[in-house]
Amino acid sequence: MKRFNLYPLFRLLFYAASLLPMGLLYKFAGVIYLLVYRVFSYRKSVVIQNLARSFPDKRYNEIAAIARGFYRASCDSFAEVIKSLSISASKQREKIELENAHLIERHLKEGRHVIASMGHCGNWELLNALPFFLTARVNTVYKPLTARGLDRLFLEIRSRFGMTMIPRNAIARHLISNRGIPSVYLFLADQCPRIVTGTTRFTFLHQETSVLPGIEKLARATGSAVVYLHVVKTARGKYRFTCKEICGDPTRTNPLEITTTYLQLLEQNITESPTGWLWSHKRWKR
Repeated sequence: MKRFNLYPLFRLLFYAASLLPMGLLYKFAGVIYLLVYRVFSYRKSVVIQNLARSFPDKRYNEIAAIARGFYRASCDSFAEVIKSLSISASKQREKIELENAHLIERHLKEGRHVIASMGHCGNWELLNALPFFLTARVNTVYKPLTARGLDRLFLEIRSRFGMTMIPRNAIARHLISNRGIPSVYLFLADQCPRIVTGTTRFTFLHQETSVLPGIEKLARATGSAVVYLHVVKTARGKYRFTCKEICGDPTRTNPLEITTTYLQLLEQNITESPTGWLWSHKRWKR
């Protein structure tokens, strides 16, 4: 059966919406929040359960407040992603700050790739503006979406300002084949592994958690430096990403040291800004 190409329709609708003022888009985001949280309770039980297990010392009213904040922040982020389809480069650049970028630049000058790791915190999609802040090529590892029309649309949004998108099944080959061109590789590495084989168990947010140490393996195989991007929302639609070094030379680290440090920094980030993480994701389903 022939599949229809829905990309033109998706792009037309998203682009038309992106031309609206940001204030109006935020009002629509408020309506979506009411529908998603109040009416349909989308994955509400998953969010509450994840929060309650991650913050066992918090009372239910505190958990509920974080959950509401999470849904509001997610709807705002969706509005900001829509705006990214038509926003000017200068306006998009104003939405983010990058602190301690010199850590990345130093490793690049020394001839190393830099793996910039983070979780699904804040509005990570606004990092499509990251090439404005760095001198080297910036690549992002991504998982293709099942819906081809939406996949093509998000690829367009994410690559608008010079980001190179690399499917995750091709990232190891890309890192190795481009060793002579020191570049930045952005990883969002907090998903639940699809398989248990090869994972390691850690205590993360008070829960036993399976983690696939892929970043560490890639860093060791390619001699890449690793940094963490700590995300803080500074105002509505504005985010600060602070580079924190995990390792400069992976050969000088102990086994699982990189993975452990990454998880500790991610946990600190989530604890500091609990409404910003993707709580609707079934992180502990296995």
